[in-house]
Amino acid sequence: MTRVHVSETLVAGQALELPPAAAHHVAQVLRLAAGAALVLFDGTGGEYDAVLETVERRSVRVRVGAHRAVERESALCLTLAQCVSKGERMDYTIQKAVELGVTRIQPVLSARSVVKLDAARWAKKREHWLGVIASACEQCGRNRVPELAPAVPLSKWLATRHGLCLVLVPMAQVGLRTLARVSAVSLLVGPEGGLSEDEIAEAQAAGCTAIHLGPRVLRTETAGVATLAALQALWGDLG
Repeated sequence: MTRVHVSETLVAGQALELPPAAAHHVAQVLRLAAGAALVLFDGTGGEYDAVLETVERRSVRVRVGAHRAVERESALCLTLAQCVSKGERMDYTIQKAVELGVTRIQPVLSARSVVKLDAARWAKKREHWLGVIASACEQCGRNRVPELAPAVPLSKWLATRHGLCLVLVPMAQVGLRTLARVSAVSLLVGPEGGLSEDEIAEAQAAGCTAIHLGPRVLRTETAGVATLAALQALWGDLG
């Protein structure tokens, strides 16, 4: 069943025009015709049955049907504080984090971050990431859209974070299995070149626990995803 995220609040019985990107996907990529069924969600919870009323090249209108209180959220609240990586690496991390049930994504700027943009380009990058998140929700069946926080320097995020915080450090002495079960976790992952020694020390001074995933050093786009999967398997809803 085709799933489409709509940013406006949905109401059963209303007729609406799909946003341009969704309309293009439905009409030009999937080539669905009038009368086809699909599912809509607005990110606030639950989903709506819907039917295509008209399908034109540049306009697709749907009729919203009944609301179904379907949720696929994990009871484990996960925040991924990911130091910004380049291009497709960051896209991959965000996409897979959403699929793995992350609650909040916090882009972080660190000493070795290679992405450096002005305010206008950061705004454009944020819009792109929001699109990645929405598409991932469409694919994996989530009806609540994870929060995307504005990118901030590492020190600023450390000053405001709370609860159990884990920071990935390849040479750390602590593994996930040694930790006591909790219901909320923040995970800090370094950029391509890793966190500096000073940044690791700053994170630990702020209360973060340094952990390792095993004997191999993972790339930045792999490390966060692998850790989220392990946390969901240990304390969440995987397996």
